[in-house]
Amino acid sequence: MSATEFARKLRARERVVGYWVVLDNPIGTERIARLGYDYVAVDAQHGLLGYSGLRDAMMAIDAGGRSVGLTRVEANDPAAIGRALDAGSGGVIVPLVDSAEDARAAVAATRYPPHGRRSYGPMRSGLRIGPRPAEADGSTALLAMIETPQGLANVREICATEGIDGVYVGPSDLCLAVGGTFPGDPAVAEEFEQAVADVRSAAAEAGIAAGIHTPDGATAARRLEQGYTFASIACDLVHLERVAGEHLEAAKS
Repeated sequence: MSATEFARKLRARERVVGYWVVLDNPIGTERIARLGYDYVAVDAQHGLLGYSGLRDAMMAIDAGGRSVGLTRVEANDPAAIGRALDAGSGGVIVPLVDSAEDARAAVAATRYPPHGRRSYGPMRSGLRIGPRPAEADGSTALLAMIETPQGLANVREICATEGIDGVYVGPSDLCLAVGGTFPGDPAVAEEFEQAVADVRSAAAEAGIAAGIHTPDGATAARRLEQGYTFASIACDLVHLERVAGEHLEAAKS
């Protein structure tokens, strides 16, 4: 799938399913990208990789030939966002978006002048996205994370910001935002589910995509049935550990 086609599907609120990568393991990422996920998101915020790892992951995803590479950038910062896009990301997931002002800043960072402030230097991305600025602007997906008390309070204004293609729930931080003492805290399960519903509703009202991170395919399917339009599944590190543990348990039994 091309970045242009992915952006079109996302903006049309068609269902898309992705996978999450945190390891600097381009061969593993390439194999994942061959499976048929619509996108593979590389985590440059909490993941265990630097710029070279991000660049190599994007090359691996392209080599897989079936997925679009996205990047969760480390901050709502023009340099970080531009660097991820120049490496070949088809779009960015921007963390800690608390307000419409934050959302507008993210939009500006993903657009070339006169519509934004992205600096021109598509050393790798120009091979497949653009390279004309207007073409790149139209093919670049922008997702704002809703994961803080402020972001939740301002979610409707964030969703209404021109240029935002979708919002993305970070469930761990969102659980803390509604009063949980740890991610998945059952004491705030009701408040958490209400927050998840509020984000979904705000996105639907604004006509933009609504996404959420999930621990497994079954949970992703449930969130999509609830009205979310895209979902990311687990991550490579968690699956590696889980499957290795299952095999060890089977061998010892």
